[in-house]
Amino acid sequence: MTLWSGLLSLALGSAGLAQDNGAVSGTGAVLRGLDKVNGRTTDAELPIGGSAELFGLLVTVADCRYPAENPTGDAFAFLTIREPDTGAVQFEGWMIASSPALSALDHSRYDIWVLRCNSS
Repeated sequence: MTLWSGLLSLALGSAGLAQDNGAVSGTGAVLRGLDKVNGRTTDAELPIGGSAELFGLLVTVADCRYPAENPTGDAFAFLTIREPDTGAVQFEGWMIASSPALSALDHSRYDIWVLRCNSS
């Protein structure tokens, strides 16, 4: 098994966990944004289907799921992150709160990751 096929298997396996029958859908997601130039952070709560601008990037939450037995941990959120001016997609996929580097936004200045799902 090559490194790339191993990473792909790991990523696909993690995405499958988000769709596991033991996962509960949340009503929204709590995200954190970081401006790497000045070290400033901001948190945002977005409902499912909602969008917000975080540090010049437009973030949309399509889904957020978490294990029924652990509502405060191991959240998985399906995000689309775009440049607001051009609409160019910078990231689209599942982000995992407990392993943010596994499926991360690759942007030169900004970083955005999932903290948890809202359950009410």
